Amino acid sequence: MSVTPARSRRFLVAVAALTAALITPLLASSSTGTRSAAPSPPPAHAGFDYQIGGGYPPPAGVGVVSRDREDSPAPGLYNICYVNAFQVQPDELDEWEPDLLLRDGNGDVIIDEEWDEAILDIGTEGKRERIAAKVNGWIDGCADDGFQAVEPDNYDSYERSRGRFGSSAAMAFIALLSEHAHGEGLAIGQKNTADLAEFRDGAGLDFAVVEECGEYEECDSFTEYFGDNVIVVEYTVKGLATACAGWKDRLSIVRRDLDVVPAGDEGHLRQTC
Repeated sequence: MSVTPARSRRFLVAVAALTAALITPLLASSSTGTRSAAPSPPPAHAGFDYQIGGGYPPPAGVGVVSRDREDSPAPGLYNICYVNAFQVQPDELDEWEPDLLLRDGNGDVIIDEEWDEAILDIGTEGKRERIAAKVNGWIDGCADDGFQAVEPDNYDSYERSRGRFGSSAAMAFIALLSEHAHGEGLAIGQKNTADLAEFRDGAGLDFAVVEECGEYEECDSFTEYFGDNVIVVEYTVKGLATACAGWKDRLSIVRRDLDVVPAGDEGHLRQTC
């Protein structure tokens, strides 16, 4: 049977479309390796330990651990990679280009005095992209090391920026990190900042890590938008008691010492409900 040119063209177009539909997912999978899987947040209401001050063997019953990006993940557990994304550790100032450090009207670097950390200037799109390029390199390292999620700290740095940038800049910046983390197969958590919890979807955030929501009675500000995908870290007797009284059957809750030192070091403290 002969085939008319029009039918031939339709046939070839259909074959090309079918071939693309079959091959494209395979190419995407092969180009990204195991990172093509959709990221999953930490299991809710799991035993949790906050080890960002240094890793140590997790206590019995712990299924989720958060550790610094320069540490190694705990074998066999769900591991969150801590990244100081919005501010600069005191010993890392020389690793940043001077114009990416937020400055006051006199040209002096603006410091978060509580932690002696310089604040990064995310006030313009160009600077956000440059800062994200560096932070996303750290996120790549988290993925390479075997972490399942990332926890970018100091989302609330706009509150200490002396008005030089606001919450919209913070959300725009973390959206850049979220997109990259998801591309690497990592879930990404919102750290604190109750005022921005309602914008989690637009920012691309999968879960929350919240310090002292029991102490300040604001855990429900996070569960309203994140459901049970909230990890609570308390530092006081009162905070732990309040968090446990309201949320022990739903959320992952731990009390740590303020310096989160490893087990065996002086001052180490860890308690749960």
